[in-house]
Amino acid sequence: MFFHKKRNVHGLILLDKPSGMSSNQALQKVKSIFNAKKAGYIGTLDPLATGMLPICFGECAKFSSYLTESNKRYHVIAKLGEKTSTSDSYGIVIEKRPILFTNFQLNASIKELTGLINQIPSMYSAIKYNGIPLYKYARQGLNIKRKIRKVMIYSIDSVIQKDNLIEFTVLCSKGTYIRTLIEDLGEKLGCGAHVIFLRRLQVASYSYTKLVKITDLYKLLNKNNTKNINFFQKIDNLLMPIDSPVSFLPEVYLSCTESYHFKLGQIVNYQSNIKNSLVRVIEKKDKKFIGLGRINTEALLIPYRLVSIY
Repeated sequence: MFFHKKRNVHGLILLDKPSGMSSNQALQKVKSIFNAKKAGYIGTLDPLATGMLPICFGECAKFSSYLTESNKRYHVIAKLGEKTSTSDSYGIVIEKRPILFTNFQLNASIKELTGLINQIPSMYSAIKYNGIPLYKYARQGLNIKRKIRKVMIYSIDSVIQKDNLIEFTVLCSKGTYIRTLIEDLGEKLGCGAHVIFLRRLQVASYSYTKLVKITDLYKLLNKNNTKNINFFQKIDNLLMPIDSPVSFLPEVYLSCTESYHFKLGQIVNYQSNIKNSLVRVIEKKDKKFIGLGRINTEALLIPYRLVSIY
């Protein structure tokens, strides 16, 4: 690319990750297009998967953990009767079994997989063991003992089963592996199963309508490749605010004097009906988000996490 000096970019974009690309590959492409110094993604999507991949730029990364902890919604299609080495269609078929379950057994199995359940993450996951992702061990034919984790499956809806395919949407907690969910469902049904389509529809409360495709970013780049400033203005307009990951928290507004002390990390006297809660702190004059604070019962606003660009 023709840009040289990296830019300080701050905000969040909801990328519509394409299939066939790792989350990190998608991140690097977007980071390069924005010519950004610092960026990171939230919630790894498998190469097979598409859909919502939040990317935080600059100071926004300070608040990304609130999205990491959030619930996710997926649309999944699985093939029944075949178990693969990776629990998805990227692996090789290691077992074939007939599809003999009844509708009653299907409903019972889905019910068993709803609520608080145990999962053993796939060897082809990005979980690290001794600092190395499990999938790298798996590619060498190694099997590492994984800890059972508890995850919450809030709902499995719109279930359609026809012939050797099953399709549904699932709302789940952080840390849920949809490939593992499908593999477990296949075992309960006695036929095996693997994921052939996976799309993340939602992270926290972010709207599906705000997704941006890499191809759209490249189109803007090609149209403006001789007008760098114009291009950056256009793509920066696609960014959501720095405080997007914490938009569920209440706002408080500070005067210039109060903001000055708060930004220095000093406690500010603040009368509010909010008690013992984190709040988004906004500078009243410029309507700028300057960080998170905590209001305690003594009517004090205590700096919690500050934005360092103002």
